[in-house]
Amino acid sequence: MKLFLNPEWKKYWQGKDPFAEACALRGEVYRSKEGRRTMRFEKNYRGYFLKLHEGIGWKEILKNLLQGRLPVLGAANEFNACNALKKLGVDTMTPVAFGERGNNPARQLSFLITEELANTISLEDYCKPWAQQPPSLREKRAVIRKLAQISKTLHENGINHRDYYLCHFLRANDGKLFQQRDALYLIDLHRAQIRTTTPPRWLVKDLAGLFYSAFDLPLTRRDLLCFLSIYQRNWLRSDVKMLHYIVEKAAALYQKDFGREPPAHIQRIVSHLAMH
Repeated sequence: MKLFLNPEWKKYWQGKDPFAEACALRGEVYRSKEGRRTMRFEKNYRGYFLKLHEGIGWKEILKNLLQGRLPVLGAANEFNACNALKKLGVDTMTPVAFGERGNNPARQLSFLITEELANTISLEDYCKPWAQQPPSLREKRAVIRKLAQISKTLHENGINHRDYYLCHFLRANDGKLFQQRDALYLIDLHRAQIRTTTPPRWLVKDLAGLFYSAFDLPLTRRDLLCFLSIYQRNWLRSDVKMLHYIVEKAAALYQKDFGREPPAHIQRIVSHLAMH
């Protein structure tokens, strides 16, 4: 058994079974799928999120493995990822309680409770108006540099997200223009992987996902090269070729999901990068 409770939650659950208490929590369910439930609740007028894992069963485990995917067995992966990101100085969720019980991976019970990131907006929603009303170059580049720095930090330290999209970044919903020094919280870490080094295929997957989620925004080739200059300092011609490969992968993902070619400005970027 594994258990972590911060001082406040130790007081809440003193003398009680933390697993029973976690299972008994009630609130607004955001997602319930494959033995995993995500729920928002309040305690002492403060908001929290619970991710409760009750085992996905051997059938789901085998299905994932046969498809070449690592199954998410419990809350430990996200708990470890939160702690790893915080050590690296990357803004993310703050765990207040975590528990894991049981040796059978198909029936393992685990939970993770994190503080609510209140009054925030996803980067996807924040940037959505840019498609009709382009931002200033200063603001757009501030977002690009921040994303590039986070990506660089993760990948240089053996971490990849696996669902690396704009919707999984949160910023303060304060009505102010984004600046590079502002916090940008990376969430939904349950599929994150942590190794000594990040294999190239997972770098490509993360970055292709990130670019794909931004294709409807007014991006330019210079914007992507700005990203590359932060992500890979002293970049070489081979790095531009890799960038072209990643954007092509993102374009293929866009076509698969939406059933149409990416916007014309993205197609031009792909063509320009191919010339290097």
